[in-house]
Amino acid sequence: MWAIRRASNTTRNQSYYVLVSRTIYAKPGVHLGNGKDQQSKGDLFLKEKGDPYTGVCCPTRLISCIGSLPVVSLDWARNLSSQVRTNSTDKDDDLEDGFSDLEAPPETDNIGELSDREDKEISEGDSDGENSDVTGDDELGLSQTESDNGEKGLGKKIQSSLFTTIMEAPRFSFANTLDKWVEEGNPLGRPEISLAMLNLRKRRLYGKALQFMEWLEATKRLDFGEREYSSHLDLVAKMQGIYKAEKFIDKVPKSFCGEILYRTLLANCVSAVNVKKAEEVFSKIRDNALPLTIFACNQLLLLYKKVNRKKIGDVLKMMEQEGIKPSLFTYRLLIDTKGRLHDISGMEDVITAMRAEGVEPDLYLQAVIAKHYIFDGHKEKAEAVLKDIEGDDIGNNRAACKVLLPLYASLDKVDDVGRIWNICKDNPRLEECLAAIEAWGKLGNIEKAEEVFEEMIKSWKKLSSKYYNALLKVYANHKLLIKGKDLAKRMSDSGCKIGPSTIDALVKLHVMAGEVEKADSILCKASEQNQLKPFYTTYIYMLETYAKRGDVHHAEKIFHRLKQLGFVGRIRQFQLLLDAYVNAKVPAYGFRERMKADNIFPNKTLSAQLQASDAFRRTEISELLD
Repeated sequence: MWAIRRASNTTRNQSYYVLVSRTIYAKPGVHLGNGKDQQSKGDLFLKEKGDPYTGVCCPTRLISCIGSLPVVSLDWARNLSSQVRTNSTDKDDDLEDGFSDLEAPPETDNIGELSDREDKEISEGDSDGENSDVTGDDELGLSQTESDNGEKGLGKKIQSSLFTTIMEAPRFSFANTLDKWVEEGNPLGRPEISLAMLNLRKRRLYGKALQFMEWLEATKRLDFGEREYSSHLDLVAKMQGIYKAEKFIDKVPKSFCGEILYRTLLANCVSAVNVKKAEEVFSKIRDNALPLTIFACNQLLLLYKKVNRKKIGDVLKMMEQEGIKPSLFTYRLLIDTKGRLHDISGMEDVITAMRAEGVEPDLYLQAVIAKHYIFDGHKEKAEAVLKDIEGDDIGNNRAACKVLLPLYASLDKVDDVGRIWNICKDNPRLEECLAAIEAWGKLGNIEKAEEVFEEMIKSWKKLSSKYYNALLKVYANHKLLIKGKDLAKRMSDSGCKIGPSTIDALVKLHVMAGEVEKADSILCKASEQNQLKPFYTTYIYMLETYAKRGDVHHAEKIFHRLKQLGFVGRIRQFQLLLDAYVNAKVPAYGFRERMKADNIFPNKTLSAQLQASDAFRRTEISELLD
């Protein structure tokens, strides 16, 4: 812990002049469910006076630990809090808000390719169970799971006649179809309901799942408790939005409005990157004296990792006061945040602190660490981590293969990719094939990637769009437009559902091939379909493309479309739009006012851009000529 404390001294000195200029308002403490006197939301979500651009937010007590004051004895939370800003530079500050749009867990995606949709996937289905299901191990409190290990001959998903009936039920006669199914004497107990819901959620068929939940509640065929209401709330939030989810809570009996219900709403607010609502829901958990869990704290950390990493320290400080110990997922977020800031020494300090608390990294976290080492050029350290992941016998450690394949490819280790794939190819699992396609694609071996895909088609016959998208991304990265179009048609002919990932790959495919207008057309048509919402990062990719070209007209169209879809409050959108004006060499009239209207304040980079694009800016030449 001393290593972390020493590393934090520089940050304290740099931050002191900012923190002392703040005026912080804190509400009186409220009594929480754990029996402690706590600070209410006034301490965590501060109202600040002074410079609006830095966005620094710290609890009152934290100020006493910063600057030239004597260093006092600190425990894990104080140390980890300081690590969030260790070795920060002006460049880090400039990147601050950009990271909200460039998030991606370093697992098997391309080195340097960062997108925030993977963070959303983490929130909805995290590998260590931290965020695997906001309502518990399963929607209805059961522990039944679905078997899908991807092995040949064993890849059959557990289904039921109820699930089949739900899938086949027409939308406008859904209730009548299920009523008839029950009248025929089919069983409808909790196990059948849970299995059906599990299969629906596994396939992200949230619309069908919501219809099913509404039918269960209307017909009173299931006794609803807090978990059932939470599951229902989760589906409402996913399909109808946060506002409808809040209204749904008003209909839930007060006896069932507990921590699980509110943390479900919180997770959906975080998934939607709705900062204001997320903070409001978190405050309700505290104000209603509900238990404050590590899950809720991790959701806030995940949110601030996206939109304002300076607030991560506040959450850690609060966890210290509440006596909430960080989980593996907490450390994962902190390690990934440091890695994205290229602060490798700070990342290593967090790893040391984690191990000091008796928490060891899992396979996923090891991959995160290895990827950051690779991205920052620490090849030897990355190789050491990969050897640790392999273990003594990779043949008996098959779970590691899907992680190792793309990471070795990122290191340009063709022989190691071939060695790992040879272990898998005689009896491959679906996720290993997916990783192999990505790995061979990174290495530029298109034929090998296609060979793996064709073997998948032969072995599993019916593949979801996820596996087609893997090869489609390879074609996009290598500007193979014709092959990409043929694959997309083949995918459609096979009956695969076209989802956001496919749209993202198709847009990139056409942009990389120089067909920007066609890519825009694809994105526009996709957004007009009610059941399909393209990724935020897909729009950002198009906005960035137009910005580079100095195409203000189309950049404004994409910017407007983002606002229509509810993507507001992110500085990255304004940065790219302003880039379009700068590259077009035209003045951006009223740009500051537009930002203020969306409650956006410029960072250093954007401030410089605004000054450069100011049509009324006075220069030495203009002074002489006037």
